[in-house]
Amino acid sequence: MTTLPLRIGTRGSPLALAQAHETRDRLIAAHPHLAAPGAIEIVVLKTTGDRILDRTLAEAGGKGLFTKELEEALFDGRADLAVHSMKDVPTQLPDGLEIAAFLPREDPRDAFFSRSGGGLADLPAGAVVGTAGLRRQAQVLELRPDLTIFPLRGNVQTRLSKLDAGEVDATLLALAGLRRLGLTGRITAVLEPETMLPAVAQGAIGIEIRSGDDATRALIAPLNCPETAIRVTAERSLLAALDGSCRTPIAALALLDGDALHLRVKVLSNDGQRVFRAERRGSAAEAVALGADAGAEIKAQLPPDFFTP
Repeated sequence: MTTLPLRIGTRGSPLALAQAHETRDRLIAAHPHLAAPGAIEIVVLKTTGDRILDRTLAEAGGKGLFTKELEEALFDGRADLAVHSMKDVPTQLPDGLEIAAFLPREDPRDAFFSRSGGGLADLPAGAVVGTAGLRRQAQVLELRPDLTIFPLRGNVQTRLSKLDAGEVDATLLALAGLRRLGLTGRITAVLEPETMLPAVAQGAIGIEIRSGDDATRALIAPLNCPETAIRVTAERSLLAALDGSCRTPIAALALLDGDALHLRVKVLSNDGQRVFRAERRGSAAEAVALGADAGAEIKAQLPPDFFTP
């Protein structure tokens, strides 16, 4: 029997809190006794990634910036589970921790915001697109090398306020986060994967626990979405094969139709002018192998110094 309160570790941004609250609500729906006052506690932690706002994630050190403090809280017992946006989670987890459940994945596409009201193709030459993500930057420049990229970090509200203030002409955000925050009304266009392939695991929420904590594992088991787990596993297997990080423009999307898994991958240079693609089809059971194979194909094509900052 789990000792209550059950403590959910999360970052403090509005989106992270929305994801933690979704996790709490799903836990209560699966286990009505957790609806009792004080049965679940949300523990808000500030991560290194939240503190560093004057540099891009690539310059600051990569993905673990948003998970390190949450994982420390798992190790020292301040939290029983941690809720993550899976696109922020390194492929290699610390020994003793594991992702034990995935919530149903939201729409993984990117949303586009423009002060002029048009889409990416409608921006005038030289227009400034605000994004700190190398994946988005590279794909914008692949399609529109005439545009200017301005590094724009911060949460959803911060980025939209900078757009409103005229600091940039357009910006991009994950559609999943906007849906969870109820902010889809401002979207100018939703970019299809053929235009802007998403980040690995974009739109997916993972729940991390201590590997030996069987009581917490049993509580979150009903929350796991098998389809999301298969799709994210394929995408993260690809990322692991490429040794990818926030310093690398890597995009991927796995789709599942029944038992048929379809994985698309794209790796780009930062300026979007060199593009490497791979595609795999197979069964759901082959998720790890398909991702690893696609990663190996692309890695064999890349120049030796391609992933060097």
